Amino acid sequence: MKKEVINPNIRNFIVSLRDVGYTFDVAVADVLDNSIAAQASEIHIQMFEEPELIFCMLDNGNGMATTELIEAMRLGTKNPNEARNKSDLGRFGLGLKTASFSQCKRLTVISKKNKKTSVRQWDLDYISDADEWILLAPSLTQLNSLPMLKKLKNQDSGTLIVWQGIDSVSKAELSSVITNLRRHLSLVFHQFLEGGPKQKAINIQINNNPLVPFNPFNINHPATQQLTNEKLKIGKSTITIQPYILPHHSKLSQQEYEEYATDEGYTRSQGFYLYRSRRLLIYGTWWGLHRANDAHKLVRIKIDITNEQDKYWGIDIKKSTASPIPEIKNDLKRIIRQVTEKGSRPYTGRGKKIEDKTTTKFWQLVPHDSGFRFILNQEHPLLEKLQDDLTGENRQLLDMYLKGLQAYLPLEAIQAQLQQNPYEVQQETLMTEEDIRELADKLKAAGLSEDAIKDLLKTEIFKNREGLLKGGH
Repeated sequence: MKKEVINPNIRNFIVSLRDVGYTFDVAVADVLDNSIAAQASEIHIQMFEEPELIFCMLDNGNGMATTELIEAMRLGTKNPNEARNKSDLGRFGLGLKTASFSQCKRLTVISKKNKKTSVRQWDLDYISDADEWILLAPSLTQLNSLPMLKKLKNQDSGTLIVWQGIDSVSKAELSSVITNLRRHLSLVFHQFLEGGPKQKAINIQINNNPLVPFNPFNINHPATQQLTNEKLKIGKSTITIQPYILPHHSKLSQQEYEEYATDEGYTRSQGFYLYRSRRLLIYGTWWGLHRANDAHKLVRIKIDITNEQDKYWGIDIKKSTASPIPEIKNDLKRIIRQVTEKGSRPYTGRGKKIEDKTTTKFWQLVPHDSGFRFILNQEHPLLEKLQDDLTGENRQLLDMYLKGLQAYLPLEAIQAQLQQNPYEVQQETLMTEEDIRELADKLKAAGLSEDAIKDLLKTEIFKNREGLLKGGH
């Protein structure tokens, strides 16, 4: 059989390789994984604008010897199916390269180990012109002007990664890019930033400002519900599932409520949060097992897996998408049913308050055909008095107005505002204390029986304001 070696068109292949779909913050997180795997306790990220846009990441990890560095620069340096160290956050051996290439045209890695410094560089323009995968080995003297190199020289070990020829972001948007990066890394690596009983906290800084961990489960708030966790066996490994129900907005300050909504909002942030070896991979998804809705917007379910379980989750190169196998999905569906039932209670419980029998309310929830609807309480004492005082024609006009008010209640707009801006809905301020006192004076002037006063004191307006109707102010 005739055989031919067909080499790829390197220029075209580079274009395809760069277009994997990384955002800037996801790419940086992928590169940062290597620093954590190298047991770094300090990671410094800096962006420089002049003379060109340059990204630098310096860690104090183990560093690499020349042979290790060359292997790390190889595309596909790892077999994704091979067993790896428990702290290894990579899988395909592509992360450093594909993440970097998606953002820049020149990747330089300078690493120090055993007091010896090694340098290697991928320059995509050079590769494209040469039409060969040529890994460059510039001297330290040639790179002497690179930011943070001096700092690496003063360390015992560590690695400096430099991106040049950045074309994914511009100088004009640098400020917002850094803000988004801080938010993303604070979330994705929050467990490393927090530390733990056997894990020392890692210090990650961006432009000399330390990151503050953002734990999406708000675990320190007393109103956060941490439900019973569950362990699932898959093969020879264990999956740990820990459901949380976040506090209702009435239990939080406006600032804290908005902070835990994240940029995506509560409704889009509900669902599963998948962690591998303490690193957050995917979050705010139900994997098509449940439909996101407002009633369950406070439900967040943490899933912890080891790096031996990738084959069960279909995790992609960017660590941004996954799809659990059917056996896992069946258990997840069961857990969803259990947790969402409890997770909707902060809302259904509050909804039932309209049926409170101890208070005479303006609105009632009544069954209708196969559903229900909101109607005004026709037995409210204020409405009854008004109807008694009106002539037949005016009473008919009032009845039609109230029917229209009920029929065209803007439920969708109310629901949207309560979900998106709960602290900005200020309905009760429509009736001031002065209004209530004036109403009480008019009612007393009209002459009220003891029974009438008793009925009015059950209403939302006069409940806990007994003195207004019984002579005091």
